Amino acid sequence: GATAATGLIAGSQFGNKSKTECCGIAAVIGKPTGTSDAREYLLEGLTVLKNRGYDSAGIATLSRGATDLTITKHSSDGDKADGIELVKLNSMKSAGHHIGIAHTRWATHGGKTDENAHPHTDSSGTIAIVHNGTINNANALRKELQGVGHKFTSQTDTEVIAKL
Repeated sequence: GATAATGLIAGSQFGNKSKTECCGIAAVIGKPTGTSDAREYLLEGLTVLKNRGYDSAGIATLSRGATDLTITKHSSDGDKADGIELVKLNSMKSAGHHIGIAHTRWATHGGKTDENAHPHTDSSGTIAIVHNGTINNANALRKELQGVGHKFTSQTDTEVIAKL
């Protein structure tokens, strides 16, 4: 079996069984040897978090000995809440990886698009982050970072963190 440390972070309102419109984060660090599969843990985490409401979902994973991240992220189609299912269907390249993070998003900055779904990466593509909350000075930071050559692919405030 797999040995892994997993974490679920779902903001406030613990114990509230009603649908809450906010984001959720799941993470896993499995043994680099053996049969741990971060993708399966992350998809399970996203499934647990989906009752909180979301408009997009995504995962970033890393395989044993690799330096390249594998990222799969999708916004839900129209009024459907199918982002997690789209991630599941399109993330087989993450199968067998042992480290990963996952996120369900409720848009606060930028529309419901695949580009705005988390995770976001730094400019080198070697660091992936997910984030819950709002960055009040994101526009000023974005402008400053663009001034020194960073390219942005989303309208989210979270991508600003990744580029810092």
